[in-house]
Amino acid sequence: MVSALDLFSIGIGPSSSHTVGPMRAAHEFVRGLDAAGVLTRVANVHVDLFGSLGATGRGHGSDRAVVLGLLGERPETVDVDDVDRRIAEVEQARTIRLGGRHPVTFDWASDLTLHPRRSRPEHPNAMTCTATDRGGAMLAARTFFSVGGGFVLDETEIGAARPPAEASVPFPFANAGDLLRHCAQHGITISELMWRNELAHRAEADVRDSLLRVWAAMQECIDRGCTRPDGVLPGGLQVRRRAPRLYAELRAAGGSEAANDPMRALEWVHLAALAVNEENASGGRVVTAPTNGAAGIIPAVLQYYLRFVPGANEDGVIRFLLAAAAIGTLFRANASISGAEVGCQGEVGSACSMAAAGLAEVLGATPAQVENAAEIGIEHHLGLTCDPVGGLVQIPCIERNAVASGTAITAARMALRGDGRHRVSLDQAIETMRATGADMHDKYKETSRGGLAVNVVAC
Repeated sequence: MVSALDLFSIGIGPSSSHTVGPMRAAHEFVRGLDAAGVLTRVANVHVDLFGSLGATGRGHGSDRAVVLGLLGERPETVDVDDVDRRIAEVEQARTIRLGGRHPVTFDWASDLTLHPRRSRPEHPNAMTCTATDRGGAMLAARTFFSVGGGFVLDETEIGAARPPAEASVPFPFANAGDLLRHCAQHGITISELMWRNELAHRAEADVRDSLLRVWAAMQECIDRGCTRPDGVLPGGLQVRRRAPRLYAELRAAGGSEAANDPMRALEWVHLAALAVNEENASGGRVVTAPTNGAAGIIPAVLQYYLRFVPGANEDGVIRFLLAAAAIGTLFRANASISGAEVGCQGEVGSACSMAAAGLAEVLGATPAQVENAAEIGIEHHLGLTCDPVGGLVQIPCIERNAVASGTAITAARMALRGDGRHRVSLDQAIETMRATGADMHDKYKETSRGGLAVNVVAC
């Protein structure tokens, strides 16, 4: 069973699958060289990026992420304000210190190759790292697959059977039906079920503190996005930051106390989502929730809970994140959270479903109503394509997070007005998302070869 603390990981923008995953893979490759005792014999490293990583790798910062990983950096700890300097240093010196200590020659143009038209059959996000000695003999070669949300598998792991979950947690579940049966049999909520599962591997204080750190990182991201100077996001599309100006306008209008405007609360939700995704687009520190491309939805809805729901507190934050994580594990296990695999329905659609479930949970919904909220959240994102203009996580990604945040709130409130009974189950909706993603043409799955990416001039 995937832990909530694995699903919500603190990383770096602009993409969990194209930035966070490749950085982790490159870091793991160097760690493996060191463990095998051959690191000091390496004279050259070559990295090949295939499929979606090759098609949108530069726009998503995959090449830079690989270099940072080879340098020994991790997405959760890398200094985001020092990235440009580190990258420029490698480009100018044509040397890279593997793991931060062993220098080898590295020419950006010849040692890091993107293959936009070549794919591996196992997954569209594939990368191969190769290390050779001074004589050109291969010391190691390893292929990794970035499967979404920053999760990385190598060639031995991607096809391996999953270990049984029954022995690892008290309430194992493979689908939403299992979740609801456990809740009914034991008289517990979905967040309580996830809490008990987390305690199977971590101390209570550790789980609580870790989840609150995740929320603190989300809040910090919102705050940074709101208080940045007005300016243009990197990448060449000339997309202007909107969060700082919107933040100033909402504060000037009286914030949440401006009761004369019934839509004011929703504007604060939009603001939070825009702020997070503008930070993500600029390579800032974000929380993968469950991906970076959809990182603004859960923070925006969680901030709505704290700002506009009477009685909201830290315990509610924890319950929100746990319930959202329960739904996120279902998408990851039974479909995908990778835009390169199933389109944006797997990113924004999954995040909307998770946020709807989390909000319903803290608003007092029954487990059946929480499942209903999650189903509404994904059902109305089915078929959503991933077609980023210029290969950048900006258009339509930033606005899409804001819109989906409002949809999540609507889904939760609709579910609360019902009794939990509904015609389409969450499991059916997730299976539909998986099948739709399999049928979807590759040009609509994070390759920037279809949709808005070809109908909008990128320069």
